Amino acid sequence: MILFRSLVFFIIYAVTAVLFSCLGVLLWPLPFKWRYAVISQWAKTNIWLLAKICDLHLEVEGKEHIGGEPAVIICKHQSAWETLALQAVFPPQVWVLKRELLWIPFFGWGLASLNPIAIDRKAGRKALGQVIEQGLDRLSSGAWVVVFPEGTRVAPGRMGKFGIGGARLAVDTGYPVIPVAHNAGHYWPKRGFMKKPGTIKMVIGEKIETSGVDAGALNQQLFEWMQLQMTRLEGKKPLQQDKKT
Repeated sequence: MILFRSLVFFIIYAVTAVLFSCLGVLLWPLPFKWRYAVISQWAKTNIWLLAKICDLHLEVEGKEHIGGEPAVIICKHQSAWETLALQAVFPPQVWVLKRELLWIPFFGWGLASLNPIAIDRKAGRKALGQVIEQGLDRLSSGAWVVVFPEGTRVAPGRMGKFGIGGARLAVDTGYPVIPVAHNAGHYWPKRGFMKKPGTIKMVIGEKIETSGVDAGALNQQLFEWMQLQMTRLEGKKPLQQDKKT
């Protein structure tokens, strides 16, 4: 039954991704918030479909911490699920992502229409400068910026080393940070087809102000918060994974 439900969800997920990506291209001349309002319905619909088809639900703790001011979201990365769920929970947002994602037919076109900060992860300081410059532009326009500090999806029970980009973006621009933890990888695993029934828990931390804060100290604070929350969600302290896989 899980296999059948996962197959049905995947078919709808894939077909609607193509349709909404094409729609995103057609809506490109419109302002970002208008495009986002339409295209984000794909993510919200798929979160709803996960509950209806796969019996996979979302539970949010700390939603009261969101508020109305744009912020930098520092999110745990385990699955494709969080890219959908963040759109269902937070205000309009853009993501810092690897530029190769924009080269994927259909999906990349729709993604490009949502003003992402697409970087070459091998570019080092140049990429960091791009994140800060374009991040400030997005935040100033009212959009939130999502950063996955581990840089790639990391399996449950593990945590990747946090890159400094998200913390630097917040400190250099003066915008606050909101950390987000979840256990989606147990239900929608990396490169996994099967969607296990259950409830994915998302924890939203308190807003952290960044005025006069050292970026390195902030990054460590975020890592320790994430480690604590993942220990609580998964029942054991995650192992540190330094190498990106």
